[in-house]
Amino acid sequence: MKKKQLKEFANLLNGYAFKSKNYVSSGIRIIRIANVKDGYISDEQPCYYPEDTFEDIEKYILKTGDILISLTGNVGRIGIMPSNMLPAALNQRVACIRLKDNSVNKKYLFYYLQRKSFVEDCIKASKGVAQLNLSTKWLEEYSIPIPLLPEQERIVTRIEELFSELDKAVETLKTTKQQLAVYRQAVLKEAFDIQAETVEILSIVKDIRIGPFGTALHKEDYINNGIPVINPQHIKNNSIIPSPKITVTQDKANELSSYQLKANDIIMGRRGEMGRAAAITEKESGWICGTGSIIFRLKDEFDAEFYAKILSSPSVVHYLEEKATGTTMKNLNEKIVRHIPVPKITRQTQVAITNRLENILSVCDSIEQTVDIALQKAEAMRQSILKQAFEGRL
Repeated sequence: MKKKQLKEFANLLNGYAFKSKNYVSSGIRIIRIANVKDGYISDEQPCYYPEDTFEDIEKYILKTGDILISLTGNVGRIGIMPSNMLPAALNQRVACIRLKDNSVNKKYLFYYLQRKSFVEDCIKASKGVAQLNLSTKWLEEYSIPIPLLPEQERIVTRIEELFSELDKAVETLKTTKQQLAVYRQAVLKEAFDIQAETVEILSIVKDIRIGPFGTALHKEDYINNGIPVINPQHIKNNSIIPSPKITVTQDKANELSSYQLKANDIIMGRRGEMGRAAAITEKESGWICGTGSIIFRLKDEFDAEFYAKILSSPSVVHYLEEKATGTTMKNLNEKIVRHIPVPKITRQTQVAITNRLENILSVCDSIEQTVDIALQKAEAMRQSILKQAFEGRL
């Protein structure tokens, strides 16, 4: 099968450095690197340029079906420009691949570039350490096997037949995850619908402390496999899942001793999704509260496991969402969180409710883990389909 360099059948367009100070509330949509996801173009956090600038930026105006690729950071992500997001223009560090004629099926090219091996090739060809950068010159010379058009169409048809079945299974799995999330919230709501005195959380804690400011903890302070730093993304379903890359040295941890976590503390995210909270056990004692998190240091007669679940309950999440500041991203401060309403009950009752919840929620966790594994297998299957398709085995 004959191989052709991309530049032989497609033109590559680099984006323009649009200035954020010129963004307006509506007009020509600017497609940035954040909009290029794995297989599609996202409309999240849209930015626009004035419509009267069309003639000045006409060279960068996109068309329906243009293939876009990320050139910086997560290099090699591919998406096809949808018609419902036009008019749109191409921002810097995103490239547009536009076919010259009908000799190559657009979806054939799209699926070929979606292969994991293509992304690996992009990473190998990129320059930079902290952030990868891919050149369009390398892309132009990237070789792709191009069979006759009828064979391209047959391959595309077969891929889409198999993807259709896979997508149905993935949709079912995602629906199951959504149902689990709803059930989990219903269980929490019922568990904490108890007759008890309601107090502000300030009355049951020794201390409330916001994580260190950026001036105390910089990106360059992070090392691999040191003392974990816990930010909101590390808190899920009342558990802590640390990242081995977001850690600091023991010396830095000692320097940040006032932000070290202790057993029976609660750590809660203060940015983005509200209600992410987890109890600190002996295992996490000594870890560091990150910039985006808050420490609640409970008085001895109050159980962190119980109150972490309270902070994740629907009523508290609703309270936090109403009180949080910010539009692009919700933020909490100490003034807001000290007034969180919580039930005041005996330690014995706290533990009894926690144990009952653990029995139910552990089943949810097990099901969710099974679903996540199945979703990972589905993505592996998708890559297997693409691999076989372009090796002539479908």
